[in-house]
Amino acid sequence: MDGPPPFGADRLVTLADWQDPPGNRWAFQHVRELIPTARIRRGPGPVWELPRAERDLTGVRFGALGREWTVGEMLAGTQTDGFLVLHGGRVVTEVYDNGMEPDTPHLLMSVSKSVTAALAGVLVGDGALDPDAAVTTVVPELAGTSFDGATVQHLLDMRAGTRFDEDYDNLDADVRTYEQVYLWRPRTDPAAPPDALAYFPTLGNDGDHGGPFRYRSVLTDVLAWVLERASGRRFHEAVTRLLWEPMGAEFDADVTVDGHGNPMADGGVSMTLRDLARFGLLYLRGGERDGVPVVPRAWVEDTVRGAPDGAAAFVAHEPQEGFPAGAHYRNCWWVVDPAAGFLHGSGIYGQNVYVHRPTDTVVAKLSTWPTPLSAEEVDHGRRAGGVGGVPRLHVEVD
Repeated sequence: MDGPPPFGADRLVTLADWQDPPGNRWAFQHVRELIPTARIRRGPGPVWELPRAERDLTGVRFGALGREWTVGEMLAGTQTDGFLVLHGGRVVTEVYDNGMEPDTPHLLMSVSKSVTAALAGVLVGDGALDPDAAVTTVVPELAGTSFDGATVQHLLDMRAGTRFDEDYDNLDADVRTYEQVYLWRPRTDPAAPPDALAYFPTLGNDGDHGGPFRYRSVLTDVLAWVLERASGRRFHEAVTRLLWEPMGAEFDADVTVDGHGNPMADGGVSMTLRDLARFGLLYLRGGERDGVPVVPRAWVEDTVRGAPDGAAAFVAHEPQEGFPAGAHYRNCWWVVDPAAGFLHGSGIYGQNVYVHRPTDTVVAKLSTWPTPLSAEEVDHGRRAGGVGGVPRLHVEVD
């Protein structure tokens, strides 16, 4: 899919409408052409090879939402750009649509948070970061702001007291100003801060730090600032050296940045489908690539196990429909079943990586829904036990 597609005979994708249909079907594979990005390099090392044992899964049937589906129907009905299943570390199926190719980077949206948290885990394992440290100890510039009293773990678990309205249907929500700061929208607010680091201190609190789980993307971007200070590197450089190269990524990735180079770590990472699957496999294998630690096993196990009060905190603010008892959010992963080891990273417009230990399976899916979370898709996701509106799929693969 070369070049920007027309909306009509005389209209192209622009910064004002790239997240809207039909432009997002092109834009999510061409973010570098719309927004400044910093490159996350794969480096000169060997690729983590994925052996192949391919099968056609499109006719496999499963039940969800009160009806029977085939995998092919699910892929077509959820605007799939790429779909890859690993079983036993082998590629069982790899499917592309909408012009996407194996080397095409695709926007992850909030799966980016899981990548950011993996970097945090590496730094914790190296002794460069204490998750119980105060945010202001690592970034003194945040002293006297709403982040006073918050810990790094509060950012990782979405349990800081920060007030942030992320309602995408509200044109006056905080997220709209936030997108302008990060150059995801044209600047229409003359009072918008010049960059992210100037934006963070403007936020107030509407709860206690360490309180209930409340999903607010801005916390992951504050976390990225913390990680830069802890690592002594820019975010994209730290991900390159500490995660992407050791993981054996096949292709470069990238992350969008604001006008002063600050990364949108909460949703601005783009990567290929295969490398997203490798990232999921890393968590399936306890943080190891072919037996060599990349992310500390203790960090991965902490993510799955969760905080002692994590399950209670997960439902304390509002019910989390579709999740079983004991589910929680930890280190920027949705943990559906900690006992079994079933977790996933999820992003709006249909981005997902699922890790399912009982079947030794990873599923990576990249999509371009017509809305961030349509009522029907949200309803589907909740009923099926998923997050982000994709029916939770259970397929037995021999």
